[in-house]
Amino acid sequence: MKRYEPKQFPRLKGLSGISDGLLQDHLKLYEGYVKNTNELNGQLEGLLKEGKAKGTNPAFAEMTRRLGFEYCGMILHELYFSNLAPEPDPLNKAGPLGIAMVQAFGTVDAWLEDFKAIAAMRGVGWAICYQNPETRSISNHWIDMHNDGHPPGFKPIVVMDCWEHAWVPDYKVTERAKYIDAYFKNLDYRACEARLIK
Repeated sequence: MKRYEPKQFPRLKGLSGISDGLLQDHLKLYEGYVKNTNELNGQLEGLLKEGKAKGTNPAFAEMTRRLGFEYCGMILHELYFSNLAPEPDPLNKAGPLGIAMVQAFGTVDAWLEDFKAIAAMRGVGWAICYQNPETRSISNHWIDMHNDGHPPGFKPIVVMDCWEHAWVPDYKVTERAKYIDAYFKNLDYRACEARLIK
């Protein structure tokens, strides 16, 4: 089975309102998802070779469920880190992402207000703007667990980690709004726009 290596994110240093120290800890957490994904894939491959890859095998069932959580945690963190930069490219309102926002929400500001409202909701999870590959339209969603609640087939475009580890200790647990502001100061819209299906 494929073995994953932690990706490097050299543009992450020097973000506004998100400290390098917090990011170093966050990257270590991400590396844990990569490690666990590899370990689970190896264990599941072993069960397959032994003829124990059966739905009635509790170990197989639990590892398979856990793999979804670890793998999706790995991918979402990669998308999150890669759409942040210390000198981010601003949104080009006349570009494909700006146009998609206006088509879906009426205005860019309405898209932003909706996304921020989702990101501010109580609980841990992710705020994600997806694109529907069939209609090319975008929509904002809240995802509780890494592997639970994604619209089937939709492509993540803007990804924001809303678990407390993304902003504590830079901010208090109750200061999610400050983190949301910091996130948008560092959001590289060009990186997000490059994810769009044209």
